[in-house]
Amino acid sequence: MRVHVVSDVHGNSKDLARAGDGADALVCLGDLILFLDYADHSRGIFPDLFGVENADRIVALRTERRFEEARELSRRLWADVDRAAVTEEAVRRQYAELFAAFPEPTYATYGNVDMPPLWPEYAGPGTTVLDGETVEIGGWRFGFVGGGLRTPMRTPFEIDDETYAAKIAALGAIDVLCTHIPPDVPDLCYDTVARRFERGSAALVDAIHELRPRYHVFGHVHQPLVRRMRIGATECVNVGHFNATGTPWVLEW
Repeated sequence: MRVHVVSDVHGNSKDLARAGDGADALVCLGDLILFLDYADHSRGIFPDLFGVENADRIVALRTERRFEEARELSRRLWADVDRAAVTEEAVRRQYAELFAAFPEPTYATYGNVDMPPLWPEYAGPGTTVLDGETVEIGGWRFGFVGGGLRTPMRTPFEIDDETYAAKIAALGAIDVLCTHIPPDVPDLCYDTVARRFERGSAALVDAIHELRPRYHVFGHVHQPLVRRMRIGATECVNVGHFNATGTPWVLEW
């Protein structure tokens, strides 16, 4: 059995269309939308609306952890724009292209930068969306938990720790734990380019010790200090920043 796993697609529909080549199934761990590319500030919804210069400014403020100043800049830029309507229109264009690129079968969950209410409109019959749910693939049980935890970044799909933990608890026994965010382990959470710790989940650490899955696959941290680590019986793997690499991580058994 061969499963390809991707995360942090961020608009890369071209490579997504080939991500399932040679695999029995594709697993996607979310963040399909591209709001702002931190490597190329000319790409994404934000620079399309407000220009590259403003994208440069907001990336610099966030990188320096000057979040209140970044929010103030954002408030000024959005002041005369119907934010909800403009954002939804742009997201819909991206989702139409990205969901059309998914191979069959695809099993997907949300990232913190996704808009879950829109997914049912775009997920075709070959795409199964799971969150706090499990599915059997090739005799192994895969459990999916979508979204991220709350941060100063205030991305679209951040939830409180209790709600996130409840979704993990709903999984039961699993062979592969599939999440967007990593477990709360410093080496797995630190982004070497952004120079900050992304939020991981302590409840995921507990689940790894309790459920002892064979693998825990995740994304979210684009340039991690450590991409792979064993915790007890579980191999924890950051499957990579698909937007940049265009290459899925391969799981075979």
